[in-house]
Amino acid sequence: MKRVSPVAGALMPTTSKRIAGIAAAALLTAGLASPVAAEDGPIPIGLSLTQSPPGAVIQGEEVLRGHLIARDIINEEGVLDREIELHVQDSQGIPERGRSAVERLIERVGVVALSGQHQSSVCLAEIDVANRHNIPYMNTNCWSDDVRAAGYPQVFNPNIYNSRVAEAMGEAIAQLEGIESIHALAENTDWGIGQAEELGKYLAEHAPDIAYRHDLLDREAEDFTPVVQRIRSDQPDMVVAIMLPPAAYILMNQLAEQGVVPSDDTWLFEGGGLFSYPDFWDNVRDSAVNTIFFDLYHPEMPLSAFGERVRDEYVERYDGTPSRLVFQAADSLLLIAEAIRIAGSTDGDAMIEALQGIELEGSRGVITFSDEPGVLYQQWVDTPYVTFQVTELDQALEDTVFVSAPGVEVNIEALAR
Repeated sequence: MKRVSPVAGALMPTTSKRIAGIAAAALLTAGLASPVAAEDGPIPIGLSLTQSPPGAVIQGEEVLRGHLIARDIINEEGVLDREIELHVQDSQGIPERGRSAVERLIERVGVVALSGQHQSSVCLAEIDVANRHNIPYMNTNCWSDDVRAAGYPQVFNPNIYNSRVAEAMGEAIAQLEGIESIHALAENTDWGIGQAEELGKYLAEHAPDIAYRHDLLDREAEDFTPVVQRIRSDQPDMVVAIMLPPAAYILMNQLAEQGVVPSDDTWLFEGGGLFSYPDFWDNVRDSAVNTIFFDLYHPEMPLSAFGERVRDEYVERYDGTPSRLVFQAADSLLLIAEAIRIAGSTDGDAMIEALQGIELEGSRGVITFSDEPGVLYQQWVDTPYVTFQVTELDQALEDTVFVSAPGVEVNIEALAR
């Protein structure tokens, strides 16, 4: 089966990288005209992502960057002698807005596939629309198990899922000494609720001596003082944070302000992959020191030739280290392009069939999709992940302490308090 490999040659030059990226995004959002012809001209792909509050805007920005980089790489070779054209809609991280966004992309633009969404509650609203219109839907970053359990043949999941995150975090936690009590704080979304519950299930089975509880917090709140003060009084051995920015940053700072973390008595385990976001250190200071982070990318992880190309392009354009969202977004578009190549057309049924049998080298491994019903339905089961610890203020991702990865024993000795 044909695999996509990077095509030699430079991408378009950029003089002001950030301005160029924003300008490109602005141009893409102007695509709500009449539907594009299905058999010639550019191939229209729809992106629904967060570009304004209350959703995680920094996530949306990284997802868009990954799609833009992948689009340019793919278009050097083309797809069936055509170019990929991206059309962006802002979901604001709100399910109803996401549903309307994909309706517009399908009915007014005529997109042949959907990608980009990164918040589970929005995914759950959008996949109903994709199912009704029979449009292939690439779930870029929605972790909720419910997205998979819906069983829609149009939906493919080349990213992590809550059950696997809970297992990864639980494995590391169970091996730490002296953990007798954990208090998790999760945002009140499908992702946050699901991850908190799955972590509790894993610990109940594999570490039953640990007392575990979780509270749900409003993702739009700006003050978590009451729950932070309660945690300070309870003095748990670990606090687990399952929230997205900006609320996640507020919570971490207030935990530090109240003297909960960093602490010799209490670990902080962050379960949302926040550290690699470009604005992390601008928003979170001392509270991040000695925190253990779950994530899907670390510079010590191997990348394919495509992944290296995506990384290098990101560094060149945006002058920073790419987050896992960039690689997930690039893989999402790569999968769509390869499905079109295999199918020989943009027909929905043909693309879905191609994706169901695909074996594609993505940025961080060979992607295939399971046909097992339930949580693993059309899921890339062997999604790579990593846990690491931040030990210094303003530490770069490549300088963090590697803790664990699939098939690698947890590096307990390396952890600092």
